[in-house]
Amino acid sequence: MIPSNPWPRRLARGVIGIGALLLLIAAVIWFWLRQSLPVLEGTLQTGALSAPVTIEWDAQGIAFIQAESRRDSAFALGFLHAQERFFQMDLLRRNSAGELSELVGEAALQHDKEIRLHQFRTRAERNVAAMPAEQKEILVKYTAGVNFGLSQLSAAPWEYELLQQKPRDWVPADSLLAIFSMYMTLQSHTGKFELRNNALAELLPGDLYSFFVPQGGVWDAPLVGDARPPISLPETHIAALVEDGEPMAYSSMESEDMIFGSNNWVVGGALTEHGAAIVADDMHLAITVPNIWYRAGWNIPGTEFEMRGATLPGGPILVAGSNRKVAWGFTNTTADWGDLIPLELSEDKGQYLTPEGWKNFIVEDEAIAVKGKPDEVLKVRKTIWGPVIGEDHNGNLLAYRWVAHDVRGANMNLLKMETIGTTRGAMDIAPELGIPHQNFVLGDSEGNIGWTVAGPIPRRVGLDGSRSVSWADGTAYWDGYLPLEEQPNVYNPPSHRIWTANARTMDGEFLRVMGDGGYALGARQQQIRDDLFAKETFNEQDLLDIQLDDRAIFLTRWQEHLLSLLESEADYAEVLEQVKNWGARASADSVGYRIVRNFRLRFIDLTTAPVLTYMRRFDEGFEFNRVNRQMEYPAWKMLSGEPAHLLNPEYQNWRALKLAALDSALAEMAEGGLPLAEQTWGVQNSAKIRHPLGRAVPAVNWFTAMPEDPLPGDSHMPRFQSATNGASERLVVAPGREEHGIFHMATGQSAHPLSPFFGNGHRDWVEGKPSSFTEKSTAYTLTLQ
Repeated sequence: MIPSNPWPRRLARGVIGIGALLLLIAAVIWFWLRQSLPVLEGTLQTGALSAPVTIEWDAQGIAFIQAESRRDSAFALGFLHAQERFFQMDLLRRNSAGELSELVGEAALQHDKEIRLHQFRTRAERNVAAMPAEQKEILVKYTAGVNFGLSQLSAAPWEYELLQQKPRDWVPADSLLAIFSMYMTLQSHTGKFELRNNALAELLPGDLYSFFVPQGGVWDAPLVGDARPPISLPETHIAALVEDGEPMAYSSMESEDMIFGSNNWVVGGALTEHGAAIVADDMHLAITVPNIWYRAGWNIPGTEFEMRGATLPGGPILVAGSNRKVAWGFTNTTADWGDLIPLELSEDKGQYLTPEGWKNFIVEDEAIAVKGKPDEVLKVRKTIWGPVIGEDHNGNLLAYRWVAHDVRGANMNLLKMETIGTTRGAMDIAPELGIPHQNFVLGDSEGNIGWTVAGPIPRRVGLDGSRSVSWADGTAYWDGYLPLEEQPNVYNPPSHRIWTANARTMDGEFLRVMGDGGYALGARQQQIRDDLFAKETFNEQDLLDIQLDDRAIFLTRWQEHLLSLLESEADYAEVLEQVKNWGARASADSVGYRIVRNFRLRFIDLTTAPVLTYMRRFDEGFEFNRVNRQMEYPAWKMLSGEPAHLLNPEYQNWRALKLAALDSALAEMAEGGLPLAEQTWGVQNSAKIRHPLGRAVPAVNWFTAMPEDPLPGDSHMPRFQSATNGASERLVVAPGREEHGIFHMATGQSAHPLSPFFGNGHRDWVEGKPSSFTEKSTAYTLTLQ
């Protein structure tokens, strides 16, 4: 008898056992997650409302609140934010308060130490105390709604269970901390642009500084003023920056103007069939799970106003959207809202000089709680102008005078937009808005349009903000803030068009008061402007088409130059073919676009290496890429003109340098092992949209990460897109015609992977398909009593 083989049966039993174990693990995870699901139906007794409030969601999770008082709708919005997004809110407040270490441990300690210098929690508490009574009541009611929403979850949000932590109640000051977190995203809390620009201006020969750090050029497209003239070649030889035998420093530029700050524009009623203005806004930010924004709407009791658009979890305000009379959107101004002040110290360095004489530093202790460790105590040195935040390249202590530090820097005045009926009326409250300074672009139902700066503008005396200067003798200072009549503005321009995209918008006196905080290259802004002038009438789809414009206009001359370079290079025949057929847009399936784009950046790396080498002699950590966002102008001048005295001395001629830049780009593209024909832009630009905890706990990505879709778009075109940053939302809306509006939002409404709203709408964002601005048929109804 042939003995039977037991291994197939054992293998089968093993497979079944493993399968059963995996199912059991999945069931446990499912049950664990289910406990923290939000409540979507039924009735909840709050004991906090003056009358019942109804919340309705459509299938995508867009919520609309119907209440009989504004305080009650604030409570309901707080409830919604806590139910769906509390962990996100917690990260926002801890980020600006310097309290992340308490939640996640020592990994965040260095961040917390840096941020605690600004003492934002103390400032937030001060600002709440200074708030008008009506706004404070709304904020307090919102806070109560947050804490009630958190209490109605069967278990703490799943992130806390994973971290083995308990959520801490929300307090009114936390909503101001959410605003301070946006300051940290959109402005520098260390004055980084000014710090590095000062070093370049002081250390580089003057003609090289003017060449490598220009103020603009042919790509400018301001609302007021003209493009800057071409730059001139310097006389200084680039080799003079490098000492004999000194190793050359090379650093990747990535993209020299990776500013994630947004596009927006508006067309007036003269250009629309219905006579109302149409506003388009896409705010470029880091995209994570969940999205930074939460879509919601609410009625304003006793009025015809209804709010719809993007809210920031953590506050009771609509950030961008429409109230049925006025629609608005924001882009970061990238202007200059803070000044570094080099301090003049006494011999023992214990005092600093002021216009009133020598003063002692005020020193305060900040205790930083660290998970699993004793508290860390940080000593914060303060001056009459602001905290000491570091040193410059000469070792001088620097104090920071920053709008964010003042009472006017953060408030709830955006609530005033809820009953503003005209563009002009909205522009009049712009200086009162306590938010990171934004290009405030507006349009109303009567067709009027406008632009101004949202946020208080300091009146500088004795300085223009472009260089750090001592304030010790009293000749340099801030003299309060500009009144409304001096606020930069554009209202109903003859073209009936307004556009912004983080580049310079102004000239003359308006530019002087705004300053330069590192404006983006104007190519993206120019492409939007030209798209707007390519048509004489517009509807909502037309403006979405501009938002999705991924034509590579900016790179066309680089593509043409690369073609001419490769025509006589037999070894690059396949590369030449891809570049020739690049498609002239940042298509996910284009190999040629990726080659041209990366060739340009590697060319900049090689040509700026002598400057970087020189600067690192004084500052080992110096980075050139984040300080100079106008690098296109010297780069193109060197590429097209090939000035012998500006050639990196490590290369024999310009052709050798260009081919080296191309070889470097091709080598990077080939690292994934794909043949050239498959090394598309989409391979490099695939979405990596993940939960913040996914970095520390990769398993989180299994059930929260969005698909790694190949994405079209890039930094120098309206459809800005990278793997981790892009349009956090896209809205197009005419006030009074919200039902015809369009709204895209990556990742969906909910942070909970079992929610029916998780990921809803994400495909429309990826594919650019029109998605409704307003909520559709009701799918869920909840009553709060």
